[in-house]
Amino acid sequence: MTELLLARLQFGVTTIFHFLFVPMSIGLVFMVALMETLYVVKNQVVYKKMAKFWGHLFLINFAVGVVTGIIQEFQFGMNWSEYSRFVGDVFGAPLAIEALLAFFLESTFIGIWIFGWDRLPKKIHLFCIWLVTLGTTFSALWILAANSFMQEPVGFVINNGRAEMNDFFALLQNPQLLVEFPHVIFAGLVTGAFFIGGVSAYKLIKKQEIDLFTRSFKMAMSIAFIGSMGIVFSGHAQAQHLMEAQPMKMAASEALWKDSADPAPWVIFAAIDEENQKNSFELSIPYALSFLAYNEFSGSVPGMLTLQEEYEQKYGEGNYIPPVNTTFWSFRIMVGAGGLMILTSALGLLFALRKTILNKAFYLKGMVAMIAFPFIANTAGWVMTEFGRQPWTVFGLFTTAESVSPNVSSQSLLFSLVGYSVVYLGLAIVLVYLFVREIKKGTEHHYSQDVSLSNDPFDKGVLP
Repeated sequence: MTELLLARLQFGVTTIFHFLFVPMSIGLVFMVALMETLYVVKNQVVYKKMAKFWGHLFLINFAVGVVTGIIQEFQFGMNWSEYSRFVGDVFGAPLAIEALLAFFLESTFIGIWIFGWDRLPKKIHLFCIWLVTLGTTFSALWILAANSFMQEPVGFVINNGRAEMNDFFALLQNPQLLVEFPHVIFAGLVTGAFFIGGVSAYKLIKKQEIDLFTRSFKMAMSIAFIGSMGIVFSGHAQAQHLMEAQPMKMAASEALWKDSADPAPWVIFAAIDEENQKNSFELSIPYALSFLAYNEFSGSVPGMLTLQEEYEQKYGEGNYIPPVNTTFWSFRIMVGAGGLMILTSALGLLFALRKTILNKAFYLKGMVAMIAFPFIANTAGWVMTEFGRQPWTVFGLFTTAESVSPNVSSQSLLFSLVGYSVVYLGLAIVLVYLFVREIKKGTEHHYSQDVSLSNDPFDKGVLP
């Protein structure tokens, strides 16, 4: 394998693994903050138990996510030095703000939140978890501001072969960021909600702490349904923007080689022949692609062969068609998983409102398996977004082939790839072990332990 292929493989492995934890943290911390808000407003202990139990699981996820993020940055610096040189001046500000403001906001108030139970006034303690939620959201905003520059470069000038930022606020007003950020946040809420819903379903199957986990399940399904609908609308806005910013990605995600008819059908299934640049079989829905692209049931969508000619005239000789099979199927996996999440969350909400959820054993078992689907959708969405941009790292400015480090050998890349994979496997085993252990202990363990413990020797119960 070439250095470029190994570097891309390593980037894919580290980023996908790290991206399993980011949406989960966004969703979990938001729901923990909601639970604690209910505790403060209603003064019911059950919500305090809920916040403590799900908060422990959030902390485990957050800690492992931080470790995977550090590993990702290390491989980034090692394998993509030319890319770092090219975008360093643009990425410096948003990534520094992310580290200095958002991450420190999260880390500081997570610590206060962990040790502040029963030591801080309720409202101050609640304020801490909402600051953690804000920090997590800010962190996503700055990372996506950098990613949006790669999809749609704005606010820069080219000087001495580098992109140099000349308008910081243009980064925050990037049209790509405006459609990408809400999509990712809704995906995070749904990921956290399905995790809570699935674990609650498992507890209800086992008939453990029925009242608490019924409340958790109902809350999770409410967030899951609202978040799923938010994903649909924000995703639709992204598709329409894609027609303006990256029409090649749009065409590749539809396996559309030649210009479509008017109105354009949406292809559900296609037998794609990338070598001969055609589809030998298609199954499609009339009008649907026109609506996806233009929000109306008319309009032709340009195909990849037409766009290839345009790109050659604009950027010079080269192959500007991304991997079509990967882009096409990752989009459909994302959409399929999203559709299933809408259906199951709507059913769960209905059963919870009718108070019949305990009689739905088959559905509850299915919801345990549904924990995996937001992760599948998130990964497929990321793959579609990044593969569909190829051959560019920064669209229209810098290619992936130009971005790789020139002085890293294939042996070094292979060795570090194996090393990262072993570390990730170990982290995954530890994570699953900790999750299973905490879930089996249930909420009473955390609540009774936190109530009885004190590090003040003058407290009653500590001194004999």
